[in-house]
Amino acid sequence: MDGRARTAPARAATAGTTDAAVILRILRVCLHSGFAVLLLVAVVRLVGAGLEGTDWIAACLALVLAGVYVLGTVLEKRHSTDPSQFDPRPYSQLWLGAVCLLWLLLIWASADFVWLAFPIFFLQLHVLPRRLALPAIALSTVLVVVALWFHNAGDAGGALELPMVLGPMFGAAFAVVTGLAYRALYLEAENQRLAAEELRRTRAELARSQHDAGTLAERARLAREIHDTLAQGFSSIVLMGRSAEKALDGGDTAAARDRLRTVQETAAANLAEARNFVRALQPPDLSENAGNPAAAAPGDPLVNSLRRLCGKTETEAAARGTRLRCRFDLEGIPVDLPNPYRTTLLRAAQASLANVWVHAQAETAVVTLSFLGSEVAMDIYDDGTGFDPAAAVDRAGRPDGSGYGLRSLRERVAALAGSLDIESAPGEGTVVAIRLPLANSPVGTPPAGTSAAGTSAAREEP
Repeated sequence: MDGRARTAPARAATAGTTDAAVILRILRVCLHSGFAVLLLVAVVRLVGAGLEGTDWIAACLALVLAGVYVLGTVLEKRHSTDPSQFDPRPYSQLWLGAVCLLWLLLIWASADFVWLAFPIFFLQLHVLPRRLALPAIALSTVLVVVALWFHNAGDAGGALELPMVLGPMFGAAFAVVTGLAYRALYLEAENQRLAAEELRRTRAELARSQHDAGTLAERARLAREIHDTLAQGFSSIVLMGRSAEKALDGGDTAAARDRLRTVQETAAANLAEARNFVRALQPPDLSENAGNPAAAAPGDPLVNSLRRLCGKTETEAAARGTRLRCRFDLEGIPVDLPNPYRTTLLRAAQASLANVWVHAQAETAVVTLSFLGSEVAMDIYDDGTGFDPAAAVDRAGRPDGSGYGLRSLRERVAALAGSLDIESAPGEGTVVAIRLPLANSPVGTPPAGTSAAGTSAAREEP
């Protein structure tokens, strides 16, 4: 799903809210305009007939009514535009009561003011709860009928004519239906506004949580890479430097030179790894020309990398005075593995062999890479002192920053839906077995320079 599809609900909700808001704004303008026009017509008729007696009082009341009405609408408009402004809603019923009281006084002064009842019906429906609005409209209708009868009693001989009743009743009914529709539209617009705000808030929280999850995942990935590459490389440099110093103290300059050469190669490899973190490319050890370009053999990059790794492990172990024979075995015909598979297998071999020559005190280590059709497998065996795998997991992540190897390896393998098994016991050696499925992976054909005849041998020496 792309970004446009994800934002479609938000746009739809926003569009619906905007359309409803426009309709409501038009209805408000029509209501206020109608009230102003009807009040102006009544005042003009009152003044045009000549102000006599109580007519002056009616004109003043009309001006007061106009002022009260404008004050309430202006305050409401300012608050709706800027919520920090004074909120008139708690006083809306008092405002409506003042408007209705002034209107009642005016309809007894002149029949021209009874037509203000229609916009007042809408105000009553909008401001009052429905249980109060309907009785208020009914009472206002009765008062309009009575006012019309009172002002026309002299002309009609005191009789109540049918138009005096039907006109206000139809007007009230129309106002009720229109007002209820207005309220329904208002509630719908408000619900859409709240839904749109909730959707925007939810999308913002989702984006923030996804960003945090991505940050944590990237930190975990970098921690694994640093532990499996730079940290082990620096450890090797420290050990080789100590070995070179010991050789110099003993007068063995040839051995010291060999150790320093190894330090230089390890430092160069670590530098390549550090630069690779910036470029986010495949591990340099998987390159065909990694290490010594002249020694790079044609074939699968992973096979060549593992072969070189075994040779490097022997060299580093010898520099420490440890007799360790490290052998690489290939079974099956290599296929072109996806880069995540190559990286995981290489890192697993690096971490496992580092543990072998640092901790295991082993004499033999064997790395076996097997291509089994539906999966690729790698077993790292050593005949060292062994350990308790459960105890190793319990103490993973020591305060000094070490102890993350097994956990890092499990995370790498789990990310590719593979399996990791560790078989070991004190004094019985260790086997690290990794299985990665190939059924849903974009594996290709055997790499160039590799054939069935060339890989039929089950054992290959480094």
